[in-house]
Amino acid sequence: MSALHIKRGSNSHSAYNLRSTFSDVQEKHTLAVVVENEPGTLARVIGLFSGRGYNIESLTVAEVDHTGHQSRITVVTTGTPQIIEQIKAQLERLVPVHRVNDLTVEGPSVERELALLKVEGTGDQRVEALRLADIFRAKVVDSTLASFVFEITGTPEKIDAFADLMRPLGLVEVARTGVAALARGAE
Repeated sequence: MSALHIKRGSNSHSAYNLRSTFSDVQEKHTLAVVVENEPGTLARVIGLFSGRGYNIESLTVAEVDHTGHQSRITVVTTGTPQIIEQIKAQLERLVPVHRVNDLTVEGPSVERELALLKVEGTGDQRVEALRLADIFRAKVVDSTLASFVFEITGTPEKIDAFADLMRPLGLVEVARTGVAALARGAE
């Protein structure tokens, strides 16, 4: 019997992937974590991120099942594929966690965010701010003689684009809710 001579790396004749799965590419992932709604649960989940030096770009939390006392934590984080897998595995090991879904890899999802933006200005700046708000379908929720507060809902990219356009018109303050996300289609 002859010895097998397999070159490093997989090919069409090999049943094994011998290539390194490590990557330096940073990816953004949206994780939906269903947890027990009890004191300290959020602190434990967030402690996992901070204790290991992982960054949270967006965080939303709300009770989704009042009778079952369950909450849903939606976390947007960035890391290499290995880091993301490590985060998911560590989250699944926490006692109050029921399930972890990576909406980025599980298929199409819907992501929305709500933001309030305060824009101060007079004259032509006010007119331009109202015109842009109409284009972006932002609503005026408060108005004074010197400022507007706009409410806008959409993808984080849409909100970023609206804020960038409002900055030269007198944007003074922004409040954002963070991403809320659901998988599309039947589960």
